[in-house]
Amino acid sequence: MDINKTNRSSRNNTQTQTKQEAVHSGSFFFFIDIYGMKSVRLLFPLILVIVLASCSSSRKRAGNSVELSIKQVRIKKQPTAFQVKTGRVDPAELIVLAESLVGIPYQFGSSIPSKGLDCSGFIWYLFQRFGVVVPRTSEQFTNAGEEVSLNKSKPGDLILFTGSDPLSGKVGHIGLIAGREGGDVWFIHAASGGNKGVMRSNLNRYFRERFVKVNRIFPD
Repeated sequence: MDINKTNRSSRNNTQTQTKQEAVHSGSFFFFIDIYGMKSVRLLFPLILVIVLASCSSSRKRAGNSVELSIKQVRIKKQPTAFQVKTGRVDPAELIVLAESLVGIPYQFGSSIPSKGLDCSGFIWYLFQRFGVVVPRTSEQFTNAGEEVSLNKSKPGDLILFTGSDPLSGKVGHIGLIAGREGGDVWFIHAASGGNKGVMRSNLNRYFRERFVKVNRIFPD
């Protein structure tokens, strides 16, 4: 028997089996085995660019999904428009004041922090501290200022929701947008549920189902 021929045949069978296993497993080493390490090094930059581009595209889609997936609740009856004149008030100062009120308990019908605040009373108090006249009830804010898309919202804008009933067809809750974190919109408001009071919230499932619109009252 030709031992050398047998060994060569054995080695060829082993290499073939190795290649087949790599193909079936989807292993990256398939390229190394077939084309050699030199070819892999040449292809690596191209592979890296493709992978990074794919990741970047995924992050962009994930970052926008929170905003784009939110459907606005339709208002059944439009209240009278209300023009708000903010003058030279800086929205950043309004947000600082709002942050300082976090933790104040909820009190229906109150706009006095020492007694507690309801949602519209909270907003009314913020603006009156800077001499700006705004509506007193959340529904009256429906057409106050200029409506902007949620995608273009920025700190100082007002975000409007229905009350606890998403089918009511009218605004029943309001908050002040404080900024964005992780692609999501965060706002400060006085929440009645569980007597929580003034707090920061994001657009979780509860608020997404009740989202009405965003109004801009500070000029661009």
